[in-house]
Amino acid sequence: MTDVYARRSADTLARPFAVRGLTTRNRIAMAPMTRNFSPDGVPGQDVADYYTRRATGGVGLIITEGTYIDHDSAGTSDRVPRFHGEDALAGWAGVADSVHRAGGAIIPQLWHVGVTRAEGTPPVADAEPVGPSGVSLDGEPKGRAMTQKDLDDVIGAFADAAAAAERLGFDGVELHGAHGYLIDQFLWAGSNRRTDAYGGDIVARTRFAAEIVAACRAAVSDSFPLFFRMSQWKGSLYDAKLARTPAELDTLLTPLAEAGVDVFHASTRRYWLPEFDDSDLNFAGWVKKISGRPTVTVGSVGLDGVFNESFQGKDSGVTPIDQLLDRMERDEFDMVAVGRALIADPEWPAKTLGGRTGDIRSFDAAMLKTLH
Repeated sequence: MTDVYARRSADTLARPFAVRGLTTRNRIAMAPMTRNFSPDGVPGQDVADYYTRRATGGVGLIITEGTYIDHDSAGTSDRVPRFHGEDALAGWAGVADSVHRAGGAIIPQLWHVGVTRAEGTPPVADAEPVGPSGVSLDGEPKGRAMTQKDLDDVIGAFADAAAAAERLGFDGVELHGAHGYLIDQFLWAGSNRRTDAYGGDIVARTRFAAEIVAACRAAVSDSFPLFFRMSQWKGSLYDAKLARTPAELDTLLTPLAEAGVDVFHASTRRYWLPEFDDSDLNFAGWVKKISGRPTVTVGSVGLDGVFNESFQGKDSGVTPIDQLLDRMERDEFDMVAVGRALIADPEWPAKTLGGRTGDIRSFDAAMLKTLH
């Protein structure tokens, strides 16, 4: 890496980022990645060590793996951490304290899997999968459509988790509204076939998400920021689109921003690809331009292969981040979330900012089995 390249990385990525009461030391976030390393849903010392190792390596903001809210149908594994219950919350308090002592900021990602829940699995084995319309992402019957009571219970559970996060000393929360999980199931016409106030046109399909955002906003202080993760694609449906034009995206984003989203985390598989025709802006760039809110970009940062190939046993090599720096220098987005590159090398931020990219370890798919 040349001195000029090193200086560009430092000048672009080392700037603090501030929103409400949160100020990060740089523009590098750790992307949320499910680990299944929390027996009975309780994060232990190994979880604290895992996140602290990345904070020590220079990450400005840790976004935790998805954590289940307090609803029977929220999860599909008893090894994914909960964000409710005294035992789990005590574990998370220790995680937050450890990350803070290492100089990082941390927010939990709050999650409900909706109809993607596998029937008969823990943490509540007899809980039926629920979603907008009782259909899976591919349109097949699955689970049942949520009643108004179901909706109210889930909204309340998200708000309770957000309040708990602030009480425990976290620096904000992220609502998981992406990748075909519950909130996203309401946003997407392919899975939301409701005929009540929560289904129909784009604005109606945002109502459930907006009510969750508003409830969380009301449950926390003015200094506590709310992040919202969103995506066009769902699970293996990589061509799915919430919005096919900037105008449709505007219609989708406006109710969420008005409800209280402070930062949008715009998930794509490859951050360098344009989202719409006739513009080089990626998804995060368009979301920022339209909403006026800060955005986080993500998608194969620093790697030469997309994430789903990792689950097929394919490794990824280290690649330069020239395009990322170009886009950040144009203020296309405000932060970058790094995933597998941080699994491979917890010191990726320090090495990148310090001009030592030649020392960055490449990603080996076998690392996903340990995630240490």
